[in-house]
Amino acid sequence: MMNHDQPSAKDQCGKIWSGIQLLKDTTENKHFLPTGLEGIDTLLGGGLRQGQLTEVTGPSSSGKTQVCLHSASLVAAKNMGVVMYLDTSNSFSASRVATIIDGSSDLFELGLDLQPKDMRLKSVMRSIICESVFDIFALFEVLHQLEVSLLNDKVNNGGSKMCLLIIDSISSLLAPIIGGKYPQGRSMMISVAMILKKLADEHNLSVLVTNHMVSAGNGAVKPALGESWRAVPHVRLVLSRECGSNICTATVLKHTLKASGRTAKFVVPS
Repeated sequence: MMNHDQPSAKDQCGKIWSGIQLLKDTTENKHFLPTGLEGIDTLLGGGLRQGQLTEVTGPSSSGKTQVCLHSASLVAAKNMGVVMYLDTSNSFSASRVATIIDGSSDLFELGLDLQPKDMRLKSVMRSIICESVFDIFALFEVLHQLEVSLLNDKVNNGGSKMCLLIIDSISSLLAPIIGGKYPQGRSMMISVAMILKKLADEHNLSVLVTNHMVSAGNGAVKPALGESWRAVPHVRLVLSRECGSNICTATVLKHTLKASGRTAKFVVPS
């Protein structure tokens, strides 16, 4: 019987892995980028794994964008590498990034406590590239340009290479093309998936995307984009938020190394 919590010998991009390659990939090649949200980082064994695509899904106001902003802020503040943030709904906020950094318990460790607030924000924002992307065709263009730039080593900041790609939210770009208006919609969706996983694998990026929820019938909900997309992410988390509170719960729906169903609470600072 196949253990679905273990890496597949053949990933979604069609690449065949030997046992030695799988072991090396697990123990040597990949590192974790912290989200800055302790519960999520503990749940994932360290954070967002480089070389993998992580999906965060959940209903509206469950904390999906906050996970993206916290991840971008902390990775940039720690000088771990360049972050590209593809914003599909004007959700990116430099003032929110400033609030996250100012409220970080790692402020002293990062050496940011000695900087004036405006200098602190500028220092972090130098490592974050934010682009607005409002349809699937713009996404293809941005990803193509990114691939060329990475191959030519042009995405860097003072020698630090790109390490994190965020798309908030990918479902707002993909859902409109799989309803019927575009006959090739599902093929386009899988093309996006293959490009993202190729970028993650070949350039050792962590790819973080968000997805919304849709009705599953009988009052239940499920992640959008259907069965074709479900196989794409290496890791899937579903978020929920306690009513009138900033306490959220993350649940593992899928993970290459962890058991599904594990949960952890985390606080989204106000």
